[in-house]
Amino acid sequence: MQPTHQPRFSQLRWFWLLLTWCCIALALLGVMLPGLPTTVFVLIAAWSASRCSPRLHQWLRQHRLLGPSLHHWEQGGYIDRRTKWLASFGMMTALIIVLVSIEQPLLITIIMLLIAFGAGVVWTRPEPCPKISRQKLPRNSA
Repeated sequence: MQPTHQPRFSQLRWFWLLLTWCCIALALLGVMLPGLPTTVFVLIAAWSASRCSPRLHQWLRQHRLLGPSLHHWEQGGYIDRRTKWLASFGMMTALIIVLVSIEQPLLITIIMLLIAFGAGVVWTRPEPCPKISRQKLPRNSA
C-alpha cells in the first residue's frame, strides 16, 4: 500500500536542488569573474546535491572544470597551487575595481578586510601532494 503523503525528504528535495543549481551557476560565473569565488560554491553545490540527488552529485565530481577542486577538497581539504594563484589574481582584480570605483573609506576598508580574510583562508589550506594531483578522478561505469 502506497503512503498518501510524501516524506519530508521529498518536500525538501526541491530546496536542495535549487540550492545546488544556484551554486553551480555561481561557481561557473566565478570561473570567469574576478572576485567571485568558485571553490566555495562548488563545495556547497556538492554538499546540497548529496542531500537530494546522488546522480547530480556524481556529475559534479566528474565535471571537467568543477570536479578537480571537489576531488581535492574531499581528499583532505586541499587547494592546489594553481587555484590559489587564480583566486589571488581574482581577489586582486576585485580589489583594484573596488579602489577605482568606490569612494567610501569605510566600505573600502570592509571589502579589503574581507578580501584579506579570503586570501588567508585560501593560502592556509594545504596543497595536495603530487600523487593526489595526478590521480585520475573516478569515472562513472554506467
